[in-house]
Amino acid sequence: MPADHGLAAVLCGIGTWLPPRVVTNDDLAQRLETTDEWIRTRTGIRERRVIDPGMSTSTLAVEAGARALKSSGSTDVDLVIVATTTPDHPCPSTAPEVAHRLGLTGVPAFDLNAVCAGFVYALASAAGHIAAGSATRVLVIGADTFTTVLNPEDRTTVAIFGDGAGAVVLRAGTADEPGALGPFDLGSDGSHSDLLIVPAGGSQQRGSGLPLDPADVHFQMDGQPVFRNAVTRMSESAGKVLQRAGWRIEDVDRFACHQANARILSAVARNLEVDEDRLVVNVDRVGNTVAASIPLVLADAAAAGDIVPGHRVLVTSFGAGLGWGSTVLIWPELELG
Repeated sequence: MPADHGLAAVLCGIGTWLPPRVVTNDDLAQRLETTDEWIRTRTGIRERRVIDPGMSTSTLAVEAGARALKSSGSTDVDLVIVATTTPDHPCPSTAPEVAHRLGLTGVPAFDLNAVCAGFVYALASAAGHIAAGSATRVLVIGADTFTTVLNPEDRTTVAIFGDGAGAVVLRAGTADEPGALGPFDLGSDGSHSDLLIVPAGGSQQRGSGLPLDPADVHFQMDGQPVFRNAVTRMSESAGKVLQRAGWRIEDVDRFACHQANARILSAVARNLEVDEDRLVVNVDRVGNTVAASIPLVLADAAAAGDIVPGHRVLVTSFGAGLGWGSTVLIWPELELG
């Protein structure tokens, strides 16, 4: 961060919201050629949340944002960032409406799309605004209704993803206080953009002049190379951010990895040579919630006492793009929203 300001982004509030409808593996088995055992052994997921008719990404974002603001003890923020890949509309962005519904009309607000790495990218963006002095309190929301872009007949994706939202409030502070976000490591590799993709709906497909393939409106994933890239990129990014922070791997109390699936989490732990009991995990209960993944698992772990004030926490994420990102912080005292 620029030395002339000396400002750090400090976590001072957190809140989450999940749609009430639970879809279990047995529910999926009733309509797809799958079983609870097949899903659990491949993903570690038992159930996920799915929006009901009439809900959208903004529904989830507003609820999580309101809880984060309450947790922070103030509704006074001067920037709103919504990390999402499933905005309410292709145009306009969802963030201004979310801000308005939270009573923040007039506050600058924008969407950020980095898929499953989106929340960490949004944290970095917020930290940059705080370091530059252009914001003193920022509401960062990760929200996705990814089930809306899935092929309902594709068991390999329907079993993995769920809907949800998580949010944090960051305030200007100093780098030596609990909650201060440490250095960031961000990266991307667009040569593999086809590994996780919704082919239709953008300017490339619409400007092609070719008939629309109905399959292209749904999310498509090439599982094995995604697995390899996810493990490699999160492991490498975690190592880089630890080096920048001056931490050793043994200094980290808890690892909050993007909750893609249980096998990826285990492989990252093996790569980093850490015991899996230092991982915080909720993928079994919520599935892969895309940009909501990191704040959801942090809040769940804090509520369960798995993360406590003073813990050194490493956050790392990976998603379509390809994109990845990591940061670190010492967990502060928080009222959970």
